This record gives sequence, C-alpha cells and structure tokens, in this order.
Amino acid sequence: MTGVLAVAGGTASGKSTLAVALSLHHPESIALVHLDDFYVSAHDRMRGVWTVSANGYPVLDWNHPGSIDEAAVAAAIDAALCSDRRLVVVEGLFALTLPSVLARATWRVYVDAPDDVRLARKILRKIEAQRQDPRISLLNYLQGGRDRHAQHVAPSRALADLVVDGTADEYAMLASVMMLVGPVLSEHPALEASAFSETA
Repeated sequence: MTGVLAVAGGTASGKSTLAVALSLHHPESIALVHLDDFYVSAHDRMRGVWTVSANGYPVLDWNHPGSIDEAAVAAAIDAALCSDRRLVVVEGLFALTLPSVLARATWRVYVDAPDDVRLARKILRKIEAQRQDPRISLLNYLQGGRDRHAQHVAPSRALADLVVDGTADEYAMLASVMMLVGPVLSEHPALEASAFSETA
C-alpha cells in the first residue's frame, strides 16, 4: 500500500524542513512532491493570479492557490503513487487547500508557527538567499501576504489530522508525524516512532 501525506502550513512554518527530513531518513521509501515546483510560469500573464509588488512591478501572486498548476500537481502525485515508494509526501502552502491534493491525501498535517516567527524566518531567508531588502519583504507581507495567509492557508488547519509545532526541532516533528504514517512504513524499523522518542 502507498499512502499520501499532505503537509501544509504558512510560509516559513517548517513544513519543508519536516518533509525533507522525513524523506532524507528513507529516500528509497518516500517520494517527495514540492508544490513550489508547480507554480505557473512567471512569464505567462494568461495563467495564475497576478498582483503588484511593493516596488510597483506586476508579479505572480505566490501566495494564491490559483497560481499553482493543479493539473500538473495531480499528475505528479499519481506518477509517484505508481512507483515503488511506500509514501508520497506532498508539501506546500496549499497542500490542504488544493482539491486535487486533498482528494488523494491519506493523512493531513498542518505545521503551525506564530506569525512573528514565520515572518522573521522569511526575512532572514530572503536576505541570505536573495540579498533582498527586508523593507520589501515587510511591505509585501503587509500589502498582501498576511491577508493571503489568513484567506487561503490558515483555514486549512481545521482539515488536518495532526497539527505539528513548527518551532520544535525536526526530530520532535518527525516523531509526531510517525504516529500517522508509521503503519505504512512499518517494514522500515529506522522510521519507527520509538527511534525519535529520546530526542522528542
């Protein structure tokens, strides 16, 4: 049996950290689908949802589920389900928002973290990876990011089978998730929940 674990949460909540850590523990058993890989082309003005950034330029709205190519997501999940992997992990802002993911999800997890923690993490990430002026990040957050989260991401928390603390270390998060996915991975002792009990 192959199961699908949908992992959602706000920007910089820790969802990618959780999903990647889970896949790295047993790469031969887990297929990982990142929703960030399925945004429509930023050069195609006919698709997706567009907005105006804080610096005045029209940009694809990365915080809106309508900017994701949902058909491509569904195809990727179905392809992974036909592989020899025991678990397909789908992670992203809209993992519990997109109907195509919800319909395929065996388990639903929401990674939660306070808004100030998420914002601080995002700004640090933008500075380190893109050298972006933190003023732009803050203005974009106030201009639309905060409202988009409240509208499209936060409500999906109510659909989760499990809410994970995104401020915890990765082993504590893994131990929590193993309570859900342990049975489908039970042939792989290294992923048993007890393996993380001391750290958690």
